[in-house]
Amino acid sequence: MMPIKRLLLLACLCLPSCAALAAIDAALLKPLAGDDPDARVAAVADIAALANADAARLLQALKNDALYAGADGTLLIVEDDTAYYPASGKAGPIPDGAEAIVVNNRLRGAVEGALAGLKLFAPDAAVRRAAALELQKAIDTAQVPLIRKALARETEADIRAVLELLIATANLRADDAALRKAAVLALARSGDARLLPQLQMMLEKKPDGAAVEPDEAVRLAVVATLGEIRGRVRRTEIVGNLFYGISLGSVLLLAALGLAITFGLMGIINMAHGELLMIGAYTTDVCQMLFRKFLPGAVDAYLIVALPAAFLVAGAVGVALERTVIRWLYGRPLETLLATWGISLMLMQAVRSIFGAQNVEVANPAWMSGGVTVLGTLVLSYNRIVIIVFALFVVVAVWLILNKTRLGLFVRAVTQNRRMADCVGVSTGRIDMLTFGLGSGIAGLGGVALSQLGNVGPDLGQSYIVDSFMVVVLGGVGQLAGTVIAALGLGELNKFLEPLAGAVMAKIVILVFIIIFIQRRPQGLFAMKGRSVE
Repeated sequence: MMPIKRLLLLACLCLPSCAALAAIDAALLKPLAGDDPDARVAAVADIAALANADAARLLQALKNDALYAGADGTLLIVEDDTAYYPASGKAGPIPDGAEAIVVNNRLRGAVEGALAGLKLFAPDAAVRRAAALELQKAIDTAQVPLIRKALARETEADIRAVLELLIATANLRADDAALRKAAVLALARSGDARLLPQLQMMLEKKPDGAAVEPDEAVRLAVVATLGEIRGRVRRTEIVGNLFYGISLGSVLLLAALGLAITFGLMGIINMAHGELLMIGAYTTDVCQMLFRKFLPGAVDAYLIVALPAAFLVAGAVGVALERTVIRWLYGRPLETLLATWGISLMLMQAVRSIFGAQNVEVANPAWMSGGVTVLGTLVLSYNRIVIIVFALFVVVAVWLILNKTRLGLFVRAVTQNRRMADCVGVSTGRIDMLTFGLGSGIAGLGGVALSQLGNVGPDLGQSYIVDSFMVVVLGGVGQLAGTVIAALGLGELNKFLEPLAGAVMAKIVILVFIIIFIQRRPQGLFAMKGRSVE
C-alpha cells in the first residue's frame, strides 16, 4: 500500500502547479463580463491567441451560453451542475447570483471565428489545412495574433503559405500604410480570385471623391497585384478547363466506345445503349452493398470486384438482347431503332421495380476520395484522375482485342466485308453476338465510371445516349482512333464553351458544329475501309 499512497501524495502535490499552468489571466477574462462590445470582441481574440485547451474550453462555453459571471464579476463555466473557474483552474459549486453572459450576434461571430482559428493547432495536418482554407472565406484583423502563433508552429509548407496569405489579407485594413503595401505585395503570390473584389475596392472613390486607399504607393502596388492575380487566375482556369475537359471526354469515351464497335460492325442504332451504362452502375451499387454486409473491413475493394462484374452482367444482357431481338432486325434500321427504344423503356422500368425510383449513392473508395491541389487553388479530384487513367486502359485493351486476337481479326473482317467473311467460313452470326456482347460489356465499364462521379438512377443512361451517338458519328463509324479523338475533343470544346455561353448554349453550339461537319465530311474524322463501303 505504501507505493500507492506515495503516488497519490505526488499527484496531489502536482495538482496546484498544473492548475496554475492551466489558468487564464483574469485581466483577459474581465472584459467579457463588461458592457463594452469592442472590448468583449478584443478579449475573445486575446483569449484565442493563447491557443491552448483552456482557451478553447472557455470560448466553446461562451458559444454554448454556458459562461456565467458571479456576483463579484468572476467568470465561471457551468458544466453538469459544477462551476469551473478559468482564472484559477479550479472547480467548485455554482455560487448564488451567477448570471449568464449575454452573447449578441457580433460576439458570437467573433467566438466562432476564434474557434475556427484554434483548429490551426490541431495535431492532424489535414484538419489544420482545412481550417486555414476555411479562414480564407472571412478573415479579420483580430485573428492575426492567433494566425501568427500558428505560423510559428507550422511545419507544412503549403499550410504556411496559406497562413502567410491570411495575415496579408487581414493587414489590408491595417492603419499603417507601409503594412498595407507589404500586404498587397505579398498577395501578388496568390491565385485566389476572391481577393480581386477586395483589392479592386481599394482603387475606388468615396462619395466625396477621395480614394478609398489614401496612399498612392499602396494604390500602385494594388494595380500591380491585381494584374498578377488575374493572370494567375486565367492560367488556373485554362488548366482546370483542360483537366475537366479530359475528364468529361473520358466519360464520353467510355460511354461511346462500345457503341462505336456495335454500330460500326452491325449498323445497329441501339437506343438501349444508355441503359447498359445504367446496368453497369447498378451492378457497382450491388457490389458495394454486398461488401458492406459481408466484408465491411474490405469495403474499399468493392470497385475492383465491380469492374469485371459490371462487364459480365452488361455483356450478358447485351448478348441476350442480340440473340432474342436484334438478330431478326439486321438491315432494317427504323425497326431496330424502335425496338431498342422499347427495350430501353423496359430496362428502366425493370430497374425501378427492383431498386426503386429514387437515386442511390455509390460512395468513392477511400483511395479515390480527395484530390491534389495544383497552382495554389485548383483541386484535381482523385476520382476523375482515376477515371481518365481507366479510360486509357480500356482503349488500349479494346485496341489489343481488335488487333491482336482471333476475335478481333474476325470482327475487322466482318466490318470491312461481311459477305466475303461469310464465304471464307467466318460465322458472322456468332461474331455479331460476341461483338454486341463486347460493346455492351464496355458500356457496363462506363457505368462503373459514372457511378463514381454522381448518383445512380434509372434515367442515368438517357443523359449520355445522344452524346455517345455524336461521338461515334463525328469520329467515324467503327473507327477506334476517331472515337477517342472525338470524345476528348467534344469534352474540351464543351468545357471551354460553358463559361462563355452557358451549359445549354454550349450543347447547341456543339450540335450545330457536328451537323455542319457531317455535311462537309459524312464519313467522320476517319473513313471506314473495305469493299462494303463502296
